Amino acid sequence: AVQPVESGGDLVQPGGSLTLSCAASGFEFSTYWMSWYRQVPGKELEWVSTIYKGATHALHADSVKGRFTISRDDAKQMLYLQLNSLKTEDTAMYYCAAGYPGEMTMFASYEYLYWGQGTQVTVSS
Repeated sequence: AVQPVESGGDLVQPGGSLTLSCAASGFEFSTYWMSWYRQVPGKELEWVSTIYKGATHALHADSVKGRFTISRDDAKQMLYLQLNSLKTEDTAMYYCAAGYPGEMTMFASYEYLYWGQGTQVTVSS
């Protein structure tokens, strides 16, 4: 089955940094829009960031803007999320997703075809 694989989650203190990675295989990575979502148990899935195919544009949720940066390396079929100035409220399972959402629906999780299994980020002192 086609499934991206996330890694890089960890326990980190407030103010710390992490880099999440998502390794893609089994699909033509460079043609897909890629996004990061996160979820806390008992809460809805939250859109975090999207990067267009070709990396022409990247968008971030207001809650992470200026602290998180999404990037991609099509040659390596890798997606990244750099997390800086982490806060306790960033604690969540982080998922990468691949799809063809378009500009108007990039925030909609139903637009994404492939999802990873998630990597846990815990921010705590």
